[in-house]
Amino acid sequence: MEKPSKEKALDYHSHGKPGKIEVVPTKPHSTQTDLALAYTPGVAEPCLEIEKDPSLAYEYTTKGNLVAVISNGTAVLGLGDIGAIAGKPVMEGKALLFKIYAGIDVFDIEVNEKDPKKFIEIVKGIAPTFGGINLEDIKAPECFEIETTLKSELDIPVMHDDQHGTAIISAAGILNAIEVAGKKIENVKIVVNGAGAAANACTHLYIELGLKKENVIMVDSKGVIHKGRKDLTPAKAYFAIDRTDLNTLEDALRGADIFLGLSKGNILSRDMVRSMAGNPIVFALANPTPEISYEEAMASRDDLIFATGRSDYPNQVNNVIGFPYIFRGALDVRATCINEEMKLAAVKAIARLAHEPVPDIVNIAYNSARFSFGKDYLIPKPLDPRLLTEVSMAVAKAAMESGVAKKPVPDWNVYYDKLRDMMGYDNKLIREFADTARSNPKRVVFAEGTYINMIKAAVQGRNEGVCIPILLGNSDRILETAKANSVSLAGIEIINSRSPEQFERRQYFAEIYTAENGRNGITLEEAREDMFEPNHFGMMMVKTGLADALITGGYSKYAETIQLAKKIIGIRKEYDHFGALHILSTAKGTIFLADTLVNRDPDRETLVDITKLTHDAVRFFAHDPVMAMVSYANFGSDQENGSANLVSEAVEILHRDYPDYVVDGEMQINFALNRDLRDKKYPFNTLAGKNVNTLIFPCLSSANSACKMLLEMGVGESIGPIQMGLKKPVHFTDAESSVRDIFNLTIAAVIDAIVQEKKEK
Repeated sequence: MEKPSKEKALDYHSHGKPGKIEVVPTKPHSTQTDLALAYTPGVAEPCLEIEKDPSLAYEYTTKGNLVAVISNGTAVLGLGDIGAIAGKPVMEGKALLFKIYAGIDVFDIEVNEKDPKKFIEIVKGIAPTFGGINLEDIKAPECFEIETTLKSELDIPVMHDDQHGTAIISAAGILNAIEVAGKKIENVKIVVNGAGAAANACTHLYIELGLKKENVIMVDSKGVIHKGRKDLTPAKAYFAIDRTDLNTLEDALRGADIFLGLSKGNILSRDMVRSMAGNPIVFALANPTPEISYEEAMASRDDLIFATGRSDYPNQVNNVIGFPYIFRGALDVRATCINEEMKLAAVKAIARLAHEPVPDIVNIAYNSARFSFGKDYLIPKPLDPRLLTEVSMAVAKAAMESGVAKKPVPDWNVYYDKLRDMMGYDNKLIREFADTARSNPKRVVFAEGTYINMIKAAVQGRNEGVCIPILLGNSDRILETAKANSVSLAGIEIINSRSPEQFERRQYFAEIYTAENGRNGITLEEAREDMFEPNHFGMMMVKTGLADALITGGYSKYAETIQLAKKIIGIRKEYDHFGALHILSTAKGTIFLADTLVNRDPDRETLVDITKLTHDAVRFFAHDPVMAMVSYANFGSDQENGSANLVSEAVEILHRDYPDYVVDGEMQINFALNRDLRDKKYPFNTLAGKNVNTLIFPCLSSANSACKMLLEMGVGESIGPIQMGLKKPVHFTDAESSVRDIFNLTIAAVIDAIVQEKKEK
């Protein structure tokens, strides 16, 4: 992906509604009755209840899911002391991360006050509004006093993420690195280069995990911190060593087991790394330039275990895998603070997750054959959807066990399901898919390249780095359409399947097509004529490896296009049918719908195949499929021949042949989605206690209608229809598809192509 230019960055923040966040009503507000309940006179009732019992603010207001991101702008990212208002875009960005990763609402608060005592009073004054406070970009040493005071005087979670976020993530990595190195934390010697807020917090947390204080050497810009120096703050003096013969970083590193860099780039040399003990651990976390580059570090010695803060190298220490989930767990049990037990629980949960098998969607996102625990995989990746459940639950449990939880979790299975539902919150799933595609962009043919929505989707795919687009169609017409709409096609290949330049390719495609379909009545003459058509030509490009995926169906008859795909591309040998899936991102989680495009009136065998295809697709997208096969009737209430009976027969086959599937039916859609209603009336159902995330429909009419209705009613973003079961990535859209719909489908096509490529290796 290209680096954002100044112009693009400014346009992103100013286009449309300025900024990155907004307040959205969560209650009905369309009638006078609604407004009377929302404000006066109805609002008086919750006010009076809260006056009697302040804890009821969690029941009647947003307090329980609202965090303040508060800064005075004195240490903003790599920009330094730029002031409170100049730091506001960063605070809005932090707010956005809280929302998209953990569903937490945020108000960003920029306080124009550098005096720590006055700053503390201001924050204390507004604290009743919030369920938690995230202190951000406040310089040391003032940040120590501010955080310590606020934690002691407020009864809600307070955390300075610049300190503790880095400490928690790096600690997880350090624990795993020590294990890989075959060492023990109580024996290792560590050199910490940097003595600011993050370095201080990291070292204290490592000591909590078992590191011995006497095995720590801290180095600042003036050299090793020892007791002979007269310029030490209390925070630095705590780590001052007795030895005065060590003065430089080079001195300190000889024989050290670990280097932790929280300083500046390019201050660590190959020779310094070579002077360390066997199996050394180097965490060079200065950003964007590490203390030593990955290339230099790897060239220094073969036994090195290395991490940075960068996403383009193994073992990225990234705060985003910590703070959203730490606050999520703390808020959900109404913790009065984020204490050491909760931080340690987060460390261990993150470290433990790196030992677990990694979902395919994560492997593909980072172009990895398969991540496995070891020197190049010490820390879970930011796109790992399991972080939400694993870290949040660990933090919540630690809060309860340490006695700071005011609202204990009564049922961990229910809480787990609630967190799982949040994985699709606010388009998080769509964003993860885009990152996956961006990691390994593929050649995508847009078969209907003369249409403006296809052109714009192809351009967006190029700009976002998710694909290498190829437009099929009349070149002059494509260029004229693009020019008329002020769209730049620079760098995008245009192919006219009808042009003389494509004669030899058409001949080649026709011969292959005839060889495979001659016994079905296709002659070579007919095949040559067919290859003038973009869909035939484009599918043959994919079939022969000249392209990786194809998008079509928006302006041609998709029923004919589907039949053509079956003829040219073919169905995978493990299935007898193929189908299509829509993925909807909703406020209640991610919902998968099938079959929304291909099979008009499926028989029971087709329904079984659709269910198998859908089960595998949902698993691929890192969700455990809980599948309801829906109908107009519930569990045998209509015994007449019809779709309900077909569904019942399909379920019987699935229960017999695939007993590990979590699937049941036939059932009406309200029973499928309402767990309490379903379990109360039909306690025998095999989905008991589970929230359905996948709906299998009895026919194309019901599936397509339900999907279109949900999309029109504004359920959030969607991807689809994603074809399931063809041998190659050919995906279909329709005439109503927006540019964004086609772009999202392109992302799915790229992911499909990545998967196919890995299967063929």
